[in-house]
Amino acid sequence: MKTVVAKKTAAVKKMKMRYFDTHAHYDDKRFNHDRDAVLSSLTEHGVELVVNPGADMRSSRAALRLAEKYPFIYAAVGIHPHDAAEVNEENVSELKRMAAMPKVVAIGEIGLDYYRDLSPRDVQKRSFERLLQLAQELQIPIIVHDRDAHADTLDILRGFKLKAVVYHCFSGSLDYARTLLGLGWYLSFTGSITFKGAYKSHETIRYMPIDRLMLETDAPYLAPQSNRGERNDSTLMPEATRLIADLRGITLEELTETTFETGKRFFGIPCYL
Repeated sequence: MKTVVAKKTAAVKKMKMRYFDTHAHYDDKRFNHDRDAVLSSLTEHGVELVVNPGADMRSSRAALRLAEKYPFIYAAVGIHPHDAAEVNEENVSELKRMAAMPKVVAIGEIGLDYYRDLSPRDVQKRSFERLLQLAQELQIPIIVHDRDAHADTLDILRGFKLKAVVYHCFSGSLDYARTLLGLGWYLSFTGSITFKGAYKSHETIRYMPIDRLMLETDAPYLAPQSNRGERNDSTLMPEATRLIADLRGITLEELTETTFETGKRFFGIPCYL
């Protein structure tokens, strides 16, 4: 028995640390002055895969350009609820064309936002439904933005047959998490779990199946507590990741490897670099 334990311990020590940032906005203007330097440094910090979602037509096009330039970046294309008015048939047709590109792995981020209410709620709902129709037609994963709109988001999603669903930056209750997980969906967590008072997220992290959990930064937003208020990027992932590993009672190496493989499976990325 001691020999088996020793071999397992040795295997973990030899395991390569690999981070998959499943949601980062490197097209954001806050990276305009040093984008290439930041992105070129990621692999040195163990960040081997990144998904860059679009939030409107401009950023969806920019996400695709980044994915075509950097082998470790993949794109998602979509329209955020703040810009729900952009969802028209011309733009949906363009999103469909972009989604057919090899480096595009999801429709997103899409959903509802009743916290800021920057778009009328009826427009948000119609736009969300139209983008879900597209995802259902293409059978491509979706990245969901749900802020203070749990009931409507869930009600709309249940009306579609979707390939795969991840709730990005999840901060809902454990009961809500149970419902989403029961539907076979995934939850993703950012550096906000390191903030004081993030107990609901900690509860969910302890409870949920480890193979339904993904890591993200939402860069340039939501830097972890030690850098709170500063520009976030994928090199800051270890702080939140260590906390998740502690909450789960596993090693950092085990967590990063599991979430790396989960992200690849969810987005259908067979290989990398």
